Amino acid sequence: MTRIRRGYIARRRRNKIRLFASSFRGAHSRLTRTITQQKIRALISAHRDRDKKKRDFRRLWITRINAVIRNKGVSCSYSRLINNLYKSQLLLNRKILAQIAILNRNCLYMISNEILDPLE
Repeated sequence: MTRIRRGYIARRRRNKIRLFASSFRGAHSRLTRTITQQKIRALISAHRDRDKKKRDFRRLWITRINAVIRNKGVSCSYSRLINNLYKSQLLLNRKILAQIAILNRNCLYMISNEILDPLE
């Protein structure tokens, strides 16, 4: 009986998985079964952490805004500032407010004082 040569489809599938795991260490980049397990874990972590990154940045922006507001003589906290922003229908999101707080503090003080004066 003659020898039958295997096809290339399974090898091509495994090589594609190996390319994904080429940066992993040890058996996680060499053995097909552990590569598939690590690939599943990596994709789950990436999916979960994309949402976590959004939360972390929002938290950072809030911290920055609050620190700048409490630092100098603005007579309100972060929550009152955001509440007054919504009342005066000023559409500035937290990312922009945090950038203003870092780059140009006087501008943030001016914004907060302008918002507070008409409402009180």
